[in-house]
Amino acid sequence: MGAGTRTDAGDGAGIPVRPPLGRELLLVASLFLVYKAGRLFANGHETRAFHNADRVWDAERAVHLPGEGAVQQLLLHADAVVRSANTYYAAVHFPATLAFLGWLYWRRPGHYVWARRVLALLTGAALALHVLVPLAPPRMLSAAGLVDTARVYGPSVYGATPETDSMANQFAAMPSLHFGWALMVAIGLIAATHTRCRWLWLLHPALTLLVIVGTANHYWFDALAAAVLLGVALAVVRAPGNNPGRVVRAGAAAQAPAGRSAATPSAAAGTARAAGTAGTANPALTTGAVPPTDPTAVPPPLPLPRPRPAEPVSSSRLAAPRTAGAVR
Repeated sequence: MGAGTRTDAGDGAGIPVRPPLGRELLLVASLFLVYKAGRLFANGHETRAFHNADRVWDAERAVHLPGEGAVQQLLLHADAVVRSANTYYAAVHFPATLAFLGWLYWRRPGHYVWARRVLALLTGAALALHVLVPLAPPRMLSAAGLVDTARVYGPSVYGATPETDSMANQFAAMPSLHFGWALMVAIGLIAATHTRCRWLWLLHPALTLLVIVGTANHYWFDALAAAVLLGVALAVVRAPGNNPGRVVRAGAAAQAPAGRSAATPSAAAGTARAAGTAGTANPALTTGAVPPTDPTAVPPPLPLPRPRPAEPVSSSRLAAPRTAGAVR
């Protein structure tokens, strides 16, 4: 059974059940607080963060990935473009994810439970890596020669001094939850919808990747690590069934089987016929009549013709024996 669905014993059809709204709001708020607390807990490892940044930068050059500076130059051609990228980085991350979960909750509750579990698993694994592998973003790395676009052009969501920033952990670049969440939003909407245009949702993670790299907030490897963690989470959490049946609220789920147990008139008539003839011989075979209202009844076998009695043969009709040498 898919996540967030209910299977009734009567008909075996999976019907999505919407979880209680109050419980879900409390759960999502708790996950958000854990996310913020976990990132703050990872502060205080600046030396390790810059050492890891040098290693990541050298690894990307070793595998001949394009420099993050090439992407940033595309944004720096116009102030309006770079400010739009900074705004996208600051203002789209959380609202887009919350809107995604809210839409799934009301329209696709089975997919909502699945997506919420995947996001929780992805975020938990990311927080563990933020603590174990602190990483300074490329905007802080002198060897990269990149511009801190948020600080120069605005708007910025980070404090001026990363070491004392109490609002966010600026040394938690890998993996990029901006990209991981954006990719999950696209995958979830593609899975939950059936229109031909649903693949356009992949533009959201593609644009997010351009923004996080162009604004020098993340390395290529940060997005790659997020994609790998998301793939593991999707493999662990069972995807919901592709059944867009009607939605049943959790409080009304207990009454749903009783409401669906009423049979249609034709089904009730078929049940009555089956009950009336159970344990008795088929009337079509005993009376030779086919019920006119039942087109599926087996017709009786046709009676075999009776053999006619043999007629007595008179002596006059016997042929006279033919004598030898007789001429005709």
